[in-house]
Amino acid sequence: MRTSDEQANPSLVHSVPPETEQLTVAAGVFALLSDPTRLHLLWTLAGGEADVGQLTDACGASRTAVSQHLAKLRLAGLVEARKESRHSIYRLSDGHLRRLVVEALNHADHVVTGEPFHD
Repeated sequence: MRTSDEQANPSLVHSVPPETEQLTVAAGVFALLSDPTRLHLLWTLAGGEADVGQLTDACGASRTAVSQHLAKLRLAGLVEARKESRHSIYRLSDGHLRRLVVEALNHADHVVTGEPFHD
């Protein structure tokens, strides 16, 4: 039975098995999410736009490391950048990614705290 979210938004339902290309793209996203610094950057961007300085402060990595991670994330199409004066302002490319990052960290919270899982 479909939930009300699935009924309202059919793109949440994937009743047809995924094709190889879809699985490959999804695996690539998970590979990028597997680095704690990149995951922290994406979690920070899930809260809104930020520049490299703000992202460096938020995740505690060096400015060089943050820039390198952002370059990988941009190349993969997971983040977008726009220029504002001399600064590049970064944001997540879509809401699917935002939800994926938040849900991954919600899952981790249950694992770490021992709180029972739920739907």
